[in-house]
Amino acid sequence: MTHPDLSGFSMLDLFRMEIEAQTAILNENLVVLEERLNASEGAIAPPMSLLELLMRAAHSIKGAARIVQVEQAVQVAHCMEDYFVAAQQQTLQLDSQHIDSLLQGVDLLQRIAQSCSDSPGDAKPLPYQTDIEAFTRAITTLLDQSPDFPLTAPTVSLSAETIPPASPPVLEASPPAQEPEPPPAAAPPKEAKSDRGVRVSRENLNQLMGLAGESLVEANWLFPFIEALQHIKTRQGNLAKAAESLSVHAPTQALSLEQLAPYQVRLEALRQQANECYRLLSESVSNLELYVRRSTNLSDRLYREAIATQMRPFADGVEGLPRLMRDLVKRLGKQVKFEIVGKSTQVDRDILERLEVPIVHLLRNAVDHGIELPQERLAAGKSAEGTIRLEAAHQAGMLWITVSDDGRGIDLADLRDSVTHKGLVSAEMAARLTEAELMEFLFLPGFSTASSVTEISGRGVGLDIVRNIVQEVGGVLRARSQKGAGMTFYLQLPLTLSVVRTLLVEIRQEVYAFSLTRIEQAVRRERSQISRVENRLFFQHEGENIGLVSASQILGYSESSAWAQQPMLSIVVISDTQAVSAAPRNLLQPSQTQRYGVVVDRFLGVKDLVVRPLDPRLGKVQDVSAAALLEDSSLVLILDIEDLVRSIDKFLSEEQLTPADPLEPEMLKPPLKVLVVDDSITVREVERKLLENRGYQVQVAVNGMDAWNAVRTDRFDLVITDVDMPRLNGIELISLMKQSPKLKSLPVIVVSYKDREEDYLKGLDVGANYYLTKSSFQDDTLLRAVIDLIGEP
Repeated sequence: MTHPDLSGFSMLDLFRMEIEAQTAILNENLVVLEERLNASEGAIAPPMSLLELLMRAAHSIKGAARIVQVEQAVQVAHCMEDYFVAAQQQTLQLDSQHIDSLLQGVDLLQRIAQSCSDSPGDAKPLPYQTDIEAFTRAITTLLDQSPDFPLTAPTVSLSAETIPPASPPVLEASPPAQEPEPPPAAAPPKEAKSDRGVRVSRENLNQLMGLAGESLVEANWLFPFIEALQHIKTRQGNLAKAAESLSVHAPTQALSLEQLAPYQVRLEALRQQANECYRLLSESVSNLELYVRRSTNLSDRLYREAIATQMRPFADGVEGLPRLMRDLVKRLGKQVKFEIVGKSTQVDRDILERLEVPIVHLLRNAVDHGIELPQERLAAGKSAEGTIRLEAAHQAGMLWITVSDDGRGIDLADLRDSVTHKGLVSAEMAARLTEAELMEFLFLPGFSTASSVTEISGRGVGLDIVRNIVQEVGGVLRARSQKGAGMTFYLQLPLTLSVVRTLLVEIRQEVYAFSLTRIEQAVRRERSQISRVENRLFFQHEGENIGLVSASQILGYSESSAWAQQPMLSIVVISDTQAVSAAPRNLLQPSQTQRYGVVVDRFLGVKDLVVRPLDPRLGKVQDVSAAALLEDSSLVLILDIEDLVRSIDKFLSEEQLTPADPLEPEMLKPPLKVLVVDDSITVREVERKLLENRGYQVQVAVNGMDAWNAVRTDRFDLVITDVDMPRLNGIELISLMKQSPKLKSLPVIVVSYKDREEDYLKGLDVGANYYLTKSSFQDDTLLRAVIDLIGEP
């Protein structure tokens, strides 16, 4: 059995750990007990197993408090233990009204543990001794009451200043009137304690120990293998010496068969030694290949097990939520059924700790804003009891956390009016906004749809902070609502912060990584699909013009990038709000703002990388969030998308990307492509060479039908055609082109053998731009016409 090393903790540290663990048990089971009592609509005999857990938790606290001589905790725990024992013995009938008193005792125990001093000389009387005495009197009164009479829980008057909050710290909607007093210096903060150790299951530790042992055994295999290689090396050396000796003493003149016999013997011995060396080397190579496979498998298992130690079940991060919800619902006079689904879902412990505040805030909003009062729900045709559901699940390689309720939801008309009233958009634009776009306003700082400010919420402070926290861990927050049916928040998060799935790209012969959760899409586009609007580069993506920028320039490279010579551009689409990939089907996708296409040299593929933070002495490196190592030990930088968007905004606002972009001339002037149509191979080749010598890209067609098929399937800047051709002549070809909406603007030059007025008039009539004779090949007439129509290459 593996036991944690607690030698670095003081006795009071251990006492606080005991209080934390046992009060969690008390909170959870008292809330469960209250739910069962409420469901029965009256007093019932509670399950013995539940009372046994509660009694043992109180007994453990009492024993720990006696060891560290915290008598106040002994008093409270002893009263609670007596109460649970009486309930077990059925001399006391537990009633739902008693739960309040018992939970107040749990709060007192937490406060006592927080106020204990590590130094005996610094011990001070606890400031809430009166509250402790009031609690013990109340429990004693309950124990003295006869079970034959209805039991009523006495009111325990505890001062607000001395009772700790019934839930973990949360984001309050309104700022506190004053800064809270810091905890006593002797009490170690929660963060300090978490630095000393983390919770790892015994199963994880056993697996790690087993894998570590296997790794040690596998490492020991290398020593005999090295000895075997040394043996082969020695024999190979001997073989080389023998071969050299034989070549030195080889005869230079013809020998008889008798004289050749000794040499043949020595050659046979050399052949046998060579075969033996080859056999030994083959065996060693086979053994090495087997070792590599075993070692790779072991490393993969060890790596996955190490990652598993970083994971915790979702239940560990939400164990205090039932108590929080119970107190909040009771305080607001509502009836709520709180469900937690997916408690066993594994979550990165760092993500789980960061999610505490966002989840608590969303739940508080659901109770305060979402769930109606019982009479309102009954009037709306609903049950008096509302439902709030918190769910965690793995989907498409991501962690999905959903917070939903069946309350009043959001009225889109009211939301539009609120957006317009606050001056965020005009009334005309507000009328065109979709539901998903309207929901984005909920996450703006200071935005609220509440008609009044309560102590719980209503000031518009919170949802923006919730989104910021979610985005800090690489996640996305979205909302969906239906009036009268409830509200749902979706949190899409990475499974772990230790490993990130990335898109590897090459920029200026260096490898960089984009986190897949932070990009919208990776696309490839032809140069012909790049356009210029107001001196900036754009391309069409999902019906929207996306600004195009060079990754090499954003990252500070001075020279042009390799993609300047590539026919296809590799583009990573990013935005200031990340897209949701593999989202549930009922999640509406909002339109994105500030989307950019970052052009890289080429895509290298998708890969999982182990994140390594940058040295803190470097400070914040612009456009870079972390680093990682590839299999060949080369370093790859993981780009910070938010930083990149800010850098692009800055470059565009300062107009540094227009003249300074070394790639723009190449992109704005792709090679000019000319189609030469003639049934004469001689004429075709003369025209082709003449145009190619001037830098044009030339394609040929042997007749009009061949040319018609070419212009419909490829892009050309100019067509030069003969008139008299089989299957489809030049005049018919031009006529078909001018009838096509896609091709009618394509310039055409007619080149004929003879200067016939009839062909000239027909050509101009169907839309040809020039009519030349083939004598123009002798001078620059044809080239001047081409330059006049499409410019120089």
